[in-house]
Amino acid sequence: MLSSGAAELVTLGVVFPFLAVLSDPTLLRKEPVVQEIASRFGFTEESGVLLFVTILFLSAVILAAIIRLANLWLNGRFAAVVGSDLSCEAYLRTLYQPYIVHVQRNSAFIISNTTIEIGRTVFALNSLLQLVTSAVVVIALLIGLLVIDAPVAIAAAALFATAYVVLGITARRELRTNGQKIAEASSQQLKALQEGLGAIRDVLLDSLQFTYLQIYRKADRPQRLLEAKNVFLSAFPRYALEAMGIVAIALFGFLLVLRSGNGSTAIPLLGTIALGAQRLLPALQQIYSGWAALKSNNSAMQDVLALLNQPMPPLVRAAEPLQLLESFRFEDVHFRYGQSQPAVLRGLNLEIRRGERIGLVGSTGSGKSTTADILMGLLVPTRGRVLVDGQDLHDPKNKDRLVAWRAAIAHVPQSIYLADTSISENIAFGIPYHQIDKERVRAAAVQAKIADFIESSPDGYQTAVGERGIRLSGGQRQRIGIARALYKQARVMVFDEATSALDNYTEEAVMAAIEELSNELTVIIIAHRLSTLQRCDRVIRLDEGSVSDDG
Repeated sequence: MLSSGAAELVTLGVVFPFLAVLSDPTLLRKEPVVQEIASRFGFTEESGVLLFVTILFLSAVILAAIIRLANLWLNGRFAAVVGSDLSCEAYLRTLYQPYIVHVQRNSAFIISNTTIEIGRTVFALNSLLQLVTSAVVVIALLIGLLVIDAPVAIAAAALFATAYVVLGITARRELRTNGQKIAEASSQQLKALQEGLGAIRDVLLDSLQFTYLQIYRKADRPQRLLEAKNVFLSAFPRYALEAMGIVAIALFGFLLVLRSGNGSTAIPLLGTIALGAQRLLPALQQIYSGWAALKSNNSAMQDVLALLNQPMPPLVRAAEPLQLLESFRFEDVHFRYGQSQPAVLRGLNLEIRRGERIGLVGSTGSGKSTTADILMGLLVPTRGRVLVDGQDLHDPKNKDRLVAWRAAIAHVPQSIYLADTSISENIAFGIPYHQIDKERVRAAAVQAKIADFIESSPDGYQTAVGERGIRLSGGQRQRIGIARALYKQARVMVFDEATSALDNYTEEAVMAAIEELSNELTVIIIAHRLSTLQRCDRVIRLDEGSVSDDG
């Protein structure tokens, strides 16, 4: 930035003598230093010395341009790297938030902030860097103009600064308001996309394309118009002030000729002032545009700061999954999802011993899934304790116990999330491809009764499943989810309606395979069909957040 300002000052400094020499080449005879330097480079004649001065001037101009381009490239690169740091940090902090936080907020807000809003923040940061660069250039140019002609420099600075300040005061509130509306519209736009594509079956069946298009357009059109308005507010002063600058230079030239009575003596000064104005106006416009970008993206930066200010828990990594030696139990556990929300669990007391196969049943809303989430350490009881071998799972003095407990659990939900990769990578979910144990993958697939289907496919375990497993049937997706849990070789397995998409024959085969697993493996099965639970040691019924039957 400083070198850009220095380069502009040098360019402005050399243009005056260059124009003076062009107007009157005899001036070179009065400059012995220039004559001597030129002769060293082989320029001895007057025309040669003039060529040498011209080359010096052009070299200064080209060098200034190269420095400004390098500055522009470095600014953009710096903003991009900082943007990547911000984006990764925001995503990291989001991933580390407690499960209850993810349950309570909209994913469209998070996705919008970590992509679109951080993109706008990077643009604002780049604009800030350009603003500072331009401010340095403006200061350098004003110093040069003050040296050349102080009254003209002061008049020009006062004229243009006043114009931009007035424009800034006028546009400030509108830029900020538009930025807030754009941020809200971006989130709504992404939400409309997610809902329309997520419910594509219903959209096609019920011909709801136009309905969802209208929802999308309602968010998209105002956003585009507001962005266009902000672009106009950022750019329009340039054209008005360029015209004002030309008028000012013309008037100044007229007055200068009248004062000196000789146009040839006025040309070098007038040319220098013109070049200074030609450099000064874009720099002033860049300052204004950078300021406008900061104002219009203020809301985006606030959203990004909110993500960066999310509390970050201490990073605890369990060396080994926690061993369940005897049992885990709930002691008078109460839970609600928020202060204004009704209680889901009301004094739940429950003990599950190592190696037991437990069935968990109850009507909708009885607290089965919430109990499973608390058991897995995803939710913290509002009141009461969860004990693993007599030790409090949420003991603040032993945070690694919770991490180790989570590492010991495998969960198979009713709706399996499948990444748009191969079957093998989905079974060994989260494991880098080169670290996947292929024999272990196949053993898990055999136990989950999905190996025959996989091995009969042309690509075998490398078969792509499509986005969210759209190329597979519901039962196949469910069995891959079960294989994923078996691949983990966990100490505790939680099946939350995991076999609901399977036919009776496959379900029976899967449950028989689970029964054959190690007696040290503890299995909790949430189901509505009693046939699913016939191999369980105990069946526990929940009613209104507490145990009503256990046997």
